[in-house]
Amino acid sequence: MLSITRQVALRSTIFHFHNLSPAVSCCSDIFPIVSSSASISPHLHTMSTMASPPMAATKTFGIEKSVWVEFIQLALEVKPLNLGQGFPDFAAPITVRKALAEASTSETNVLLNQYTRGFGHPRLVAAVAKLYSKLVGREINPQTEVLVTAGAYEGLFATIMGLVNPGDEVIIIEPFFDCYVPQVKLAGGTPVYIPLRPKKTEGITSSGDWVLDPMELANAFTDKTKAIVVNTPNNPLGKVYTEGELTMIADLCKKHNSIAIMDEVYEWMTYSGTKHVRMATLPGMWERTVSIGSAGKTFSVTGWKIGWVYGPANLLKGPQVIHQHSVYTCSTPIQEAVAQGFEIEMERFGKPECYFLSLPAELEVKRDNIVRILADAGLNPIVPEGGYFILADVRNITSKIDVGGDPSERKDFRFVKWLSRNRKLQGIPPSAFYSPEHGEIGENYIRFCFIKEDENLEKAGEILRALKKDIDENRV
Repeated sequence: MLSITRQVALRSTIFHFHNLSPAVSCCSDIFPIVSSSASISPHLHTMSTMASPPMAATKTFGIEKSVWVEFIQLALEVKPLNLGQGFPDFAAPITVRKALAEASTSETNVLLNQYTRGFGHPRLVAAVAKLYSKLVGREINPQTEVLVTAGAYEGLFATIMGLVNPGDEVIIIEPFFDCYVPQVKLAGGTPVYIPLRPKKTEGITSSGDWVLDPMELANAFTDKTKAIVVNTPNNPLGKVYTEGELTMIADLCKKHNSIAIMDEVYEWMTYSGTKHVRMATLPGMWERTVSIGSAGKTFSVTGWKIGWVYGPANLLKGPQVIHQHSVYTCSTPIQEAVAQGFEIEMERFGKPECYFLSLPAELEVKRDNIVRILADAGLNPIVPEGGYFILADVRNITSKIDVGGDPSERKDFRFVKWLSRNRKLQGIPPSAFYSPEHGEIGENYIRFCFIKEDENLEKAGEILRALKKDIDENRV
């Protein structure tokens, strides 16, 4: 009698032959002992027929949902005026567009359409190092202290995966960009949430009115705190952290030997009276800061998906390994174009025509316009100090209409869906940028993107003013 192990192995072999073709299935005659049902126990037969199919890795469970997948699909279905997604609906600067066209069609350097250096195209890392050396006041080594990534999104992923160990805690300030949490969990880390809280909630307010509680922040740091993620200017709030606020965070990082992961993709988009301060410039913080930037935001080319990470070489070693074994290298012609874009803007640096100055000047006008539009429609906007998003308090609307929807969902999700379907205007629900325990802070708001053509902002105003009129006249 064959052993149970050999019987199962042989039965598996026969099953394989039987499912290949009629010609092959006749080979089962060679195995008279195991082809008889009497030679296999009923228990083994049950086990073979009830086997479950393979499953995805358990580390992916619970992080499947994405606000972007859900609301992009909704936009495709109902075709609203889309002020939800954060991208411009106007042309990027001609300098970078022309540079990309030339790089991809070059006859003098045909290798620009082939692989380039894995950690960053030589011309681009040189440009990034030159610019940020000037901005942070120290010489940055382009070979060891700069990593080019597939957008800031991969920059965050490579940084978190390359620095966070299982069991480490990572402090995440709310509201946060929604990829932070799943990335920390994929690394085996534990997110620790600290919300910004408003000092003022009535009427038109400022993103500067949203602040950290110093005691709450200090208590969040422990001997397990590997890092804190800080997004300044913040998406979705538009808050630009002051030097004093960053110093408070820096002192805690130094006290607990923690890393500051700085998401600074909106670094050039700050408005009158506000200054972007880089954490890496504060005393003792270069050694423990990793900063992340984005060509998509800097040059208004979100579809190009080029970002960068810069910081001390010892902190970049882990992110480099993650990048090397996942993306490996980014698009060569696009990196070439971004490099040329930087070189051009560095020649114009400090002059009005420099895109780093002309873009925020243009956006400040749009910001002021959408603040007026929202106020006229009876919403209370939070005036952003930076970035190109604005939050508006919608309680004056949601308290007067029944938006229906799934009662298990938060109010902002239900309102945004109602607005998309019934008024053909789409925003994003801000509670998506909070942990479940703090989601109520965001559910009275809606996020709109204002890096859009003026005519589209005005169309949004018409929709919102018509909604206000219908509510005032009890027609909703």
